[in-house]
Amino acid sequence: MSKALEFLTEALRRLPGVGPKSAQRIAFHLLQYDREGAATLARALLQAVDALHHCALCNTFTENEVCDTCLDAQRDTRLLCVVETPADQMMIEQTLTYRGLYFVLMGRLSPLDGIGPKDIQLDKLIARASDGIVGEVVLATNFTNEGEATAHYISEMLKARSLQVSRLARGVPVGGELEYVDAGTIARAMLDRRAT
Repeated sequence: MSKALEFLTEALRRLPGVGPKSAQRIAFHLLQYDREGAATLARALLQAVDALHHCALCNTFTENEVCDTCLDAQRDTRLLCVVETPADQMMIEQTLTYRGLYFVLMGRLSPLDGIGPKDIQLDKLIARASDGIVGEVVLATNFTNEGEATAHYISEMLKARSLQVSRLARGVPVGGELEYVDAGTIARAMLDRRAT
């Protein structure tokens, strides 16, 4: 295999759920049948890497210092929803049931993988939640073991600061990730959230 093809295949393996064989099939497909699509994909990736960075307030991806959601005057600034990823934020937005603000952790606690509180910006979250404006923090981490542990850890930290904390209701299946749950289920879980 040529060095260029090997490099492309290894790069594609970085994508979630793409193993060596799938990466090789994708590489061959792009080069054989869709070279223009491959070039477009390359340009889009470079543009996104150059243009996108973290919002100064909520930590999601944005091209500006502060994202459009944080700047939206129609948002309820008393509500702060904590999610693991921008994809989770997008899924909650699609339910049209939540009109507060967000904080995106960009991960979850996972001591076995070496991911601790500093790796998911918990200091920044605590500062944001303790700003005197936020009245309720909605924990919308995934219902995986790591997501539950993260929610518990955050809940204890926020309760120690006398903040009201709630958790999504269990309409979301245990072990499920928000990105893969339908919008109706997330909407029901958001409406039926409970205090922690």
